[in-house]
Amino acid sequence: MAAACDRTAGLKSVRAWFGGLGAAIRRPITALLAICLTLSLSLSGCGSPAGPLSGSYVDDTLTVAQTLLSTIAIAADDPGRAEAETAARTLVTGYVAYYRPKPRVNGLSSFTTMQTAINSLAGHYANYANRPLPEALRSRLEKELRKAEASVARGA
Repeated sequence: MAAACDRTAGLKSVRAWFGGLGAAIRRPITALLAICLTLSLSLSGCGSPAGPLSGSYVDDTLTVAQTLLSTIAIAADDPGRAEAETAARTLVTGYVAYYRPKPRVNGLSSFTTMQTAINSLAGHYANYANRPLPEALRSRLEKELRKAEASVARGA
C-alpha cells in the first residue's frame, strides 16, 4: 500500500513539473498561432479575383459572356468540348464568387441577367451532364448573354 502512495506522489510531482513547463510554452505558442492566423486571414481577404478575372466588372462580364458563348457554340462531338466546359465552369465560379457579395454590382440588371444565364447553364450541367445543350436552351442563353453584354456596355 505504501508503494502505491509513493507512485501517486511521484506522478503528481511529474504532472506539476510538466504543467508548469506547459504553461510557460503554451502562451508564446498560442500568441504565435494567433498572429499567424490573423495574418493569413487578413491577407487572403484582400486578394484579387482568381484566374483571368481583372477586377473590373465591365471587363469581367464581357469576358465571361464571350467565354460562355464560345463554349456553348462548340459541337457536342468536338474533342476539346470537355476542356472548354471545365474552363468555363472555373471562370463562372470565380466570377459569381467575386461579384455576388458586392452590393454595388449585385443590383445591376446586367448582373441579374448574367446570373440567370449562368444558373440555367449550371442546371443543365448538373442534371444532364452527358447530354448536349438543347437548341431552345442554347438560343435562350445566347439571347441572355448578348443582353447582358449590351446592358453592361451602357452601364446598367
